[in-house]
Amino acid sequence: MLVYKAAYTFDEVDENGWVIGQVLDFPGTLTQGRGLDEARRLLASALVDMAETCLAEGRPLPQPDATHTDANADLEEPIYLLLNAASHIRVVAEEATA
Repeated sequence: MLVYKAAYTFDEVDENGWVIGQVLDFPGTLTQGRGLDEARRLLASALVDMAETCLAEGRPLPQPDATHTDANADLEEPIYLLLNAASHIRVVAEEATA
């Protein structure tokens, strides 16, 4: 399990309660949701998607760095990445030989 750092910014202008979430030490991992609970759920899903994409493309995962911070964030907290190897296994049928 890897522990990254999530940051959330609450949109005070928006009456719908949008929250923007990003993983500070995993570039490109961001989302938004209505309320903190939805933003947390969507950010966790985005983190898994980004990690799976990196692995599928043969790229290493960014190393967690707890020193990353966002001065504009309203909340920073750990976010945990746990990948299931079974989701990366696929069976390829062998071609019949004549």
